[in-house]
Amino acid sequence: MNTVSIIGRMTKSPQLKHFSEGRMQTNFVVAVNKSYKNDEADFVLCTIWGKLAETTVKYCGKGSLVGITGRLNTRSYEKEAGARVFVTEIVVEDIRFLATKKRGEEAEQQQNKNNESDFEFPVIPSNQLPV
Repeated sequence: MNTVSIIGRMTKSPQLKHFSEGRMQTNFVVAVNKSYKNDEADFVLCTIWGKLAETTVKYCGKGSLVGITGRLNTRSYEKEAGARVFVTEIVVEDIRFLATKKRGEEAEQQQNKNNESDFEFPVIPSNQLPV
């Protein structure tokens, strides 16, 4: 069994990448607080494919709180210098938007420090929800 579930905040806004045959992908890092230390976090690389990637990029930005379920994947590649680099990531199968920040909202919030809420929940029509 290869199943992982985490809850954390995005460290930067995800960017959508388009590939051949109409495939879409995004990746981002999620900061997950360590339960035994409030001021420390683990940083986990996450990758999403397809329509779910498009929806994530549309509704989430830096600081968004997300719940992720997926599977661990390890891959490797070679750098120009010939050194092999290993990458472990979560391939996301399900993502829940717990508290989102829209793109560009980070700068706007710094200007409006008197805002009562740092986050807002997106209104997603039921026909646009990821399946």
